[in-house]
Amino acid sequence: MVKPLSFKGDKKPKKRKRVEADPSAENAGPSGPVVATTADNVENDDTWVSADAVGDIQGPILFVLPTETPTCLACDANGKVFTDPIVNIIDGNPASAEPHDVRQVWIANRIHGTEYFRFKGRYGKYLSCDQYGILSATSEAISALETWTVIATADTPGTFQIQTQKDTFLTIKESSKANSSPEVRGDATDISFDTTLRIRMQARFKPRIKATKEEKAKEKISRKELEEAVGRRLNEDEVRTLKKARREGDYHEQLLDLKTKNKHDKYG
Repeated sequence: MVKPLSFKGDKKPKKRKRVEADPSAENAGPSGPVVATTADNVENDDTWVSADAVGDIQGPILFVLPTETPTCLACDANGKVFTDPIVNIIDGNPASAEPHDVRQVWIANRIHGTEYFRFKGRYGKYLSCDQYGILSATSEAISALETWTVIATADTPGTFQIQTQKDTFLTIKESSKANSSPEVRGDATDISFDTTLRIRMQARFKPRIKATKEEKAKEKISRKELEEAVGRRLNEDEVRTLKKARREGDYHEQLLDLKTKNKHDKYG
């Protein structure tokens, strides 16, 4: 389930402080070990990172457009799609961009059983491109007009092309009017700088980051928990062996070995 978005500058809810544990218990709380904090953080990580591959793209995303002044793709309540200046950015670097307005955020999902994507805007309507290349977000249903292919740019890692079902590309065109924002369309027939964009996404949805954090969460088990599982005090080597086993997936086998060793030591 996608959780409410938060942005830079928002006030963070105060978290309840945890009772300091006895150092000898290694993270043990008043009613037992406190071990789920890292696992919780995996699900609550609201930082933004760059998508590196097409397989990364899912969940809330920000389309960072190749404009001189960094902008992104946004939509309003009427379904108008437009370019919007990016406020949350470091030194104009598109790889650091984050949204500051929910209108800038799209929810990316693969269409089941296909390699195609759909992008849902802030108001529950899907990004669409008509036969003339005009973008909108007014449809609650998926048709060919709301179906997109994401292509990794061959010679520019970390960037993408967004292609319609008519084999045209999402592109930027500078406005002919003075002091007007660039126009975004879906009618480019060739890949160029103007069709090459970046996609920023929430870290908790990026498969490789999520897997790494979940792996680290598995390491967060206290000595006290391990000793309770084995039924005796453990030395440092045994603790390291069990923590490594949790990472590598043979924890229960190692635990059984130690329990068996306990019995042999007791009756040997």
